Amino acid sequence: MKDFGAGITEGKAKPQVGKIEGIFAAAGITALVILPFLEIIVRGVFQSGIPAQSEYLYHLVIWVTFLGGMITSRQDKHLSISLAAHFSRGSRRSFILSIGSLLSSTVLTALFLSALSFILMAFDTGVKIGIFPVRLALIIMPVGYLFMALRSVTREGIQGRMRWIGWAGFPLGLLMGLPPLTNLLFSLNVPYPLWIDGMLDGWYAFFAVCTVPGILLLIAAAFLGIPLFVAISGIAYLLFARQFGAMEVIPNEAYTMLTSPSIPALPLFTLAGYILSESNAGKRLVRLFQAWFGWMPGGLVTASVLVCTFFTTFTGASGVTILALGALLAYILKEHGVGEEFSEGMLTASGSIGLLFPPSLPIILYGVVAGISIKDLFLGGIIPGFIMVAALAVMGVIHAVRKKVHLVPFNIKEAGQATLGALWEILLPLIIILGYFLGITTIVETGSIAVLYALVVEVFIHRDIRVKDIPGVFLKSIPIIGGVLIILAAARGLSFFIVDARVPMRLTEWVAEHIQSKYVFLILLNLALLITGCFMDIFSAIMVVVPLIIPLAGLFDIHPVHLGIIFLANLELGYLTPPVGLNLFLASYRFEKTLPQVYHRVIPFFLVLLVMVLLITYVPMFSLMLVP
Repeated sequence: MKDFGAGITEGKAKPQVGKIEGIFAAAGITALVILPFLEIIVRGVFQSGIPAQSEYLYHLVIWVTFLGGMITSRQDKHLSISLAAHFSRGSRRSFILSIGSLLSSTVLTALFLSALSFILMAFDTGVKIGIFPVRLALIIMPVGYLFMALRSVTREGIQGRMRWIGWAGFPLGLLMGLPPLTNLLFSLNVPYPLWIDGMLDGWYAFFAVCTVPGILLLIAAAFLGIPLFVAISGIAYLLFARQFGAMEVIPNEAYTMLTSPSIPALPLFTLAGYILSESNAGKRLVRLFQAWFGWMPGGLVTASVLVCTFFTTFTGASGVTILALGALLAYILKEHGVGEEFSEGMLTASGSIGLLFPPSLPIILYGVVAGISIKDLFLGGIIPGFIMVAALAVMGVIHAVRKKVHLVPFNIKEAGQATLGALWEILLPLIIILGYFLGITTIVETGSIAVLYALVVEVFIHRDIRVKDIPGVFLKSIPIIGGVLIILAAARGLSFFIVDARVPMRLTEWVAEHIQSKYVFLILLNLALLITGCFMDIFSAIMVVVPLIIPLAGLFDIHPVHLGIIFLANLELGYLTPPVGLNLFLASYRFEKTLPQVYHRVIPFFLVLLVMVLLITYVPMFSLMLVP
């Protein structure tokens, strides 16, 4: 799995369109940062908040999501499984990409019609969000789908006439979107031939027959490189069609997901992490941990694990950690005698272990989807997170002793200077913990404070980032922010269908009938989640899988917080699971090694972390010790 591609073909008008998108996206993210902070000030001064602040904030998230999706499409960086495209070259690669382009443009055109119909059917012209008409506030949804469809057919790598294959998706998308198209025409009072209404019964009958082949085709296409959100949306669309459902449910559920109270925290903490990664904070933290731990056997490895954990915790994306810090940390480790294979394997494994610590984005999302306390999940993840960190640190100690790795003598002056140098960065987690856990700020307000704090530190105190470069830093975070949020929007529709079709209830009945042992259930859960984590990113997995496992865990009296930590720990390990764990592809790119070489280097760390995941699974005390 990887962030696909390198860009799209640019025409004369496209740079200007991209500039406009960037301006709107940067403005949206800026407003998303400032609005919660202003709410804190106004609440403190006037004892009441900003009128309609929450509504503005939630709909800003929708704009950031779809603008981010558009920009990510332009940069061709949507998250995808891309085995076939990765290993193909020349005309074969071009053909594979063109087929993916065809399917993407088809699905996205149908979603464009569904979103437009949803806006007109769900909201009257007089409904407003603060001072803005709600239809205007939501117009970015169909516009976003349309732009992403257009960009799916203009991506790099498709040669010559093969590009026309992708363009064929637009008429196919109109056909696929026939039900929302007729609803749209009816809502606009546009006359159309009555025979179109007569076609609908045949349309639903056709898709009832084609649902299973269509789903299999989309799954196969996911391995050809189509974005995961397109595959998920297409599967949801086909399932609703099979049940004679309203296609407008899919954008409706996307709207419901993106306007959830805690969702704005996701882009805010991601942005805070990006600000840190664009500065020299990584170097300061490396110096800090090296000064304090370098004298110990395995101390440099421990320092590297802690730095990776810190960055992954804030960005919520292991890929950022590997790409931003992988080369620097690998160089330091190799310079001090830690072997290349061990260094690169350890850094690949360290890329995701920070996801169990606050303010981890997957923990926030899991709490939203599962309907349980995010604070309790944060507390529940602390000890299991330290267990994972300690496992890699112990491996570093053993390796250092066996290989007689060079130690860095402890120097109290250097340790003091390194601590002062990184003091502002290491205070950030403390500020977040105090603000949120003491109930001073909400999770979203805490995210806003984290961004503003990081900006003050890196722009005005350390001066690593110039004021004029701030918009560029904001825009660099867009591929992760837009890519993740658009997946959440897509996965919510599929999740809704799964629940509406009573799949969790049926699965619960089957498990109750065939599995009596709690430990057998946990073993099967571990296996299922490892496979899921291998093939699906953690955010869409939370949306799709969590509604299935919650009722199953209830059969065996598994505590909701413990279940959440089991889920996240397994999905975290999924990033390392061959053959297509996301970190494996990113490490291959970052360290310039073939995938078989990466597999060989990461397997020992994978096995050790697997043992730790099993320990977390079967000893609930680790997850529940700090939970009130």
